[in-house]
This record gives sequence, C-alpha cells and structure tokens, in this order.
Amino acid sequence: MGESASRVRAARTFLFVPGDRPERFAKAVASGADLVVLDLEDAVTPQAKDGARRAVGEFLESGTVAAVRINAVDTPWHAEDVAMLAGRDRIVMLPKAERVDRVAAVVAELTPGSAVVALVETARGVLHAAEVAEVAGVQRLALGTMDLGAELGVEPDDREAMKTARRLLVLASASAGLAPPVDGVTAAVDDSGVLADDVRHARRLGLTGKLCIHPRQVPLVHETLQPTQDEIDWATAVLVAADAAAGGPVLLEGRMVDKPVVDRARRVVESVDPDRITKDGEADG
Repeated sequence: MGESASRVRAARTFLFVPGDRPERFAKAVASGADLVVLDLEDAVTPQAKDGARRAVGEFLESGTVAAVRINAVDTPWHAEDVAMLAGRDRIVMLPKAERVDRVAAVVAELTPGSAVVALVETARGVLHAAEVAEVAGVQRLALGTMDLGAELGVEPDDREAMKTARRLLVLASASAGLAPPVDGVTAAVDDSGVLADDVRHARRLGLTGKLCIHPRQVPLVHETLQPTQDEIDWATAVLVAADAAAGGPVLLEGRMVDKPVVDRARRVVESVDPDRITKDGEADG
C-alpha cells in the first residue's frame, strides 16, 4: 500500500479549507488535522475557481501533503482540476461519487499511487456505495450529509433520517476491505457538545473519521474517537485471557472469547492514541 493510501486509511480528521484562501493553508496544516482538504468545489465561487486551482497547485508543489476536493465530473472545472493533479501521486476527494464508470475514469487519469476519497452525497451514491467502494484506487468513503439532506428533503443533522446512509457506507466499506467511512460535517462550529455527541453517534455506527470545517473541531474529534477507558480495559482483559488460552476459546466474565472477539479487542487497543499510554504500558485514563 502506498503512502497516500495509508494516510487516507488512517486519517480521523479531514479539515476543509477554501482553495481560494491560500493564507489559511499553513494554519490548517498546523491545526493537527490528519488530512487538510484544499477545497476547489463548494467553498469556491465560479469566478474564483481558476485562481484557487493555481493556489492549490503551488501549495502542493511545496511538498506539503494535503488532499484536494476537486469539482464533480459533470462540471466545467473538473478536467482542469484533474490535470493540475497529474504527474505525482495525490490524495483526491471526489464529490458526487455515485457512478462506478465515472469514479473509475477519474482514478485512471490520476498518477498511479494516488488515493481517492469518494464523497457519497446523493441518493444514487448511497445506493451504489458498495460498487463505488470496490473501484481500484478508492481508499475511503465519506458521507456528505449536507447535499444528501437537500436531495432527500430532510435536515442533514437528523440522525434518524441519515442512519440508513451511514449504515450502508459502513457495510460497503467493510465488504470492500476499506477503512471505515468518514462522517459528514457538524455545522455547529461553536457547540462542542453537539460535535462530541455527533462523533459518538457516528462511532457507534462504525464510522471512524470526521469531515471538519474549522480547526478547533479537530482536537475534540480526535479525543472523542478514542476508545473509552472501559473499552480499553475490556480489550486488554480479552487479549490477556486469549494469550493465556494459547489461541483457544475461553470464558471471560461468563462470556465466550473466540477469534472474532479477540480481533475486535486488538483493533480497540491498536486505535489508542500513543499519547494516552503511560510508561508502564497502561492506558492513561
């Protein structure tokens, strides 16, 4: 797996910054976000598209790693966006990802080794998420709740309305062997309680990343996506019991521990931020 693919699969936070605001690029990178997304699409007016593309291209040539949200396939700016990214492996966020042939065509135009985050934000995209996830070069699915909500006629922050879409992206990602999907934005930038609750809800459904629209959302998302101390304690106990049983099934507190349980426990332990591990190897609660 290439470096771009590895970064996309491991990323928890994807921080958008408008492509026509180059003075904000370095600040976004310094925010601690796992991936900065230089946005050429919704954040940029039609009149500013060309200038934004030039600014993004110049920033990428400096060697800084960032993702680029290009314009959708059926827009007049798409071809020039893709051309700007050619010649080097890049991380590309493709909006309106819904047709396998179009997604595959974009991947084919990019330099080998590039990684695509397919932004699923239409009803057709949700219903075809499993096929999109199987396209070679697609490394992650992300949910665009704003556009999807507008198409469906529902509030994008209505969890019941969006639950099916989230679940389908989780299933599609697992079926294709991708990392779990990335949840959509939380528009309430100044309400940390809403953001944390949104992240906890998405995490319960199996999403392990978040699209962010402000740098101050980043640290809270990272913190909230971490396993709780109870989860860490459970996972550690499972791994200790499994090791003592030399790989065979074992009972732990009256519950069967077999390979699927051990695998889940190992994923929990591996997802703990190293900064939370103390010198004696215990998680710092």
